[in-house]
Amino acid sequence: MRLQGKRALITGAAAGIGREAAQRFAREGAALALADLDLAAVEALAAEIQAEGGRATGIRADVAEEASVQAMVAAAEAALGGLDIAFNNAGVMLAGDRGPEDTPLEVWQKTLAVNLTGVFLCCRHEIPALERSGGGAILNMSSLVAYMGAAEPQIAYTASKGGVLALTREIAVQYGRAGIRANALCPGPVGTALTEALFDTPEKLERRRVHMPMGRFAEPEEVAEVALFLVSDAASYVTGAGWLVDGGIASAYVTAE
Repeated sequence: MRLQGKRALITGAAAGIGREAAQRFAREGAALALADLDLAAVEALAAEIQAEGGRATGIRADVAEEASVQAMVAAAEAALGGLDIAFNNAGVMLAGDRGPEDTPLEVWQKTLAVNLTGVFLCCRHEIPALERSGGGAILNMSSLVAYMGAAEPQIAYTASKGGVLALTREIAVQYGRAGIRANALCPGPVGTALTEALFDTPEKLERRRVHMPMGRFAEPEEVAEVALFLVSDAASYVTGAGWLVDGGIASAYVTAE
């Protein structure tokens, strides 16, 4: 019960890593506010957690809209009685995101609005809530691409995730003495429905898989397990870090046949 007595807000909780993290956090004793654009999905997930004896509530939120984020944090505090953990996981990876010459401006703007401005807005409103609870942990979803470029680019996604990593470091330094830790989770490719939709041919998948020392994509639960560690008291002296969960990709010059 590594999160016994903790109150956690998770954005993008309807699917993928967010959903897996919600289930793990609940099993470890956390009371949860589950936020997503898909209210029906997070309400259903909250009902599943409640049926297993946990405590959870679903909240509709658009992280790219400040009024929505402010209402989300207020609803989480009201439902849980305070906030100790914020996992800012919500994000997008859009079709049409390519290089600087051929990425449509609207794709760039929407990606930055959700992935970077969304994390900024969440932190803006979560930090006072964490301070009211005497401190806590922020975990922001970044990516392996915050550290590495790609010859098959997703320029908006990469820029947004690099920004999340830098933003997280600033928050860690600024709020460390207020008892707030801030870290960034940096996964490599994860086997989610989003990944499958984007890399929709065997050739596209293989182009990426051959660069993976472990020869496979991560499973969502493998990333969620690291998220659990980073928000728990086991990581009480970990802050300002970009935590790679990439199966060794960032360490590879060439991979074994």
